[in-house]
Amino acid sequence: MLIATRAVRAFVDGLVSVVLPAYLVVLGLDALEVGAIVTGTLVGSAALTLAVGLRGHRLSRLRLLQAVAAAMVATGVAFGAAASFWALLVIAVLGTLNPSAGDVSVFLPTEQALLPATVADHQRTALFARYSLVGFVVAAVGSLAAGLPGWLADRSSLSEEAALRGVFFAYALAGVVVWLAYRRLSPSVEPAGDAPHRALGPSRSIVYRLAAVFSLDSLGGGFVVQSLLVLWLSRRHDLSVALTGAVFFWTGLLAGASALLAVRIAARIGLIRTMVFTHLPANVLLVATPFMPNGGLAVACLLLRATLSQMDVPTRTSYVMAVVTPPERPAAASVTSVPRSLASAAAPLAAGWLLERSTFGWPLVVGGCLKIAYDLVLLAMFRNVRPPEELTPAR
Repeated sequence: MLIATRAVRAFVDGLVSVVLPAYLVVLGLDALEVGAIVTGTLVGSAALTLAVGLRGHRLSRLRLLQAVAAAMVATGVAFGAAASFWALLVIAVLGTLNPSAGDVSVFLPTEQALLPATVADHQRTALFARYSLVGFVVAAVGSLAAGLPGWLADRSSLSEEAALRGVFFAYALAGVVVWLAYRRLSPSVEPAGDAPHRALGPSRSIVYRLAAVFSLDSLGGGFVVQSLLVLWLSRRHDLSVALTGAVFFWTGLLAGASALLAVRIAARIGLIRTMVFTHLPANVLLVATPFMPNGGLAVACLLLRATLSQMDVPTRTSYVMAVVTPPERPAAASVTSVPRSLASAAAPLAAGWLLERSTFGWPLVVGGCLKIAYDLVLLAMFRNVRPPEELTPAR
């Protein structure tokens, strides 16, 4: 059920991440205003995720998931109905929109905390790989579907603005589907009476250190969230929404396939080394992308990067869940997920400012350099902190 809800959310996240900048430009917003709205979505997600991480252990999981699904419905309807910059900014901050094909919403840590209890330690990374695979592949299909509004506008009386606006009402409909799915979850997802989930305790130190290091990666990632890459490809290489959607369809498929490969690599060299040794060359490719002389080579760099850049997603999640006690998993998932939104919240605004002044692609260079620094710091700090399955491998 959790993988199914991940798939529904991934489809509309992939769709919205490509359509969002195009829709905002059609409304008359400039690159700086687009960056501000993307920043707003990340700030809002971070605040809600942090609140859930610190206080969510007191709440029913079922009610929490259903409440966030209801917020998803409200967000889609409100964003589709609004047209002014300030109204859109407020909705972005208060709502659940995701400017990236990867999940940065409050849904993620809650679902992540539920998954490890369903398998043994040596199967945990494979489970998160399947969870990530579904997210990447379905988000890729959502990105590909971003060409549909333009196709409908060309073949009907709909204006481009109306066709793009319909995407957000589709997002609201997806929220209804997710809400109904959560309604079907068994009460057994609630913590047992003798082992309640709690806020961080004995694992507080390592979780805070991980969160601090992840914040560096998130800051770099904020410069290259998918919505801003769409805007850069449009301005630098004049790629249409449909063509850009096709590019991110293939990057999503490659990222999904790499999630499965990450399991085998991690079994041989460990979770931390897998995260670093695949992420580092991916970030070198990111820095190289703006220097490509044409759109074809720039897209080739992005595709090659996609084969490596997301191997750290299932391994990172598995690592966090492994180095904390089971009762602390919900809080650990939230606290380490927050940097993916909070630390990167200011970056899209800065990226929008850079894109408004130059089409070169400075956000990709800055983001890639920050991510390279993260890889080196992560390896230095945690290479000797190993999860249980690496200490006692499964036979």
